[in-house]
Amino acid sequence: MYYVYPLYYYPACYHHASRSVRQYSSVDPDLFQQSANETKKIMNDANVIIDELAESQTFHEKLMQAAQASDQNEVNRLIHSLDIATEVDVSFNPDNLRLEFRSKTADTNLECCRLLIALRWR
Repeated sequence: MYYVYPLYYYPACYHHASRSVRQYSSVDPDLFQQSANETKKIMNDANVIIDELAESQTFHEKLMQAAQASDQNEVNRLIHSLDIATEVDVSFNPDNLRLEFRSKTADTNLECCRLLIALRWR
């Protein structure tokens, strides 16, 4: 049996002479910093809701009963009764609760950040 070994190796992609340098735009951290600050506010509001769910037996029982009965108005009322400033979209089914917090920057009114929390009870 004979084996033929290659004498030379040629890489499939070889660009020694023509390396391109990508030009990036200048960095402006203002929007990024605003997004981080808005996210801190969102997380504080989310923490208010999570604390209430974790500590108040009557609150989470009312919320679960309303969700299992598909009472969107009551679920929204319960969530928004907790003194939160952030816009929150509430969706649910008989098994879980989903809270999606959204915020916009004050300067540009662009949506800058979202926080999604999904909690199961079954």
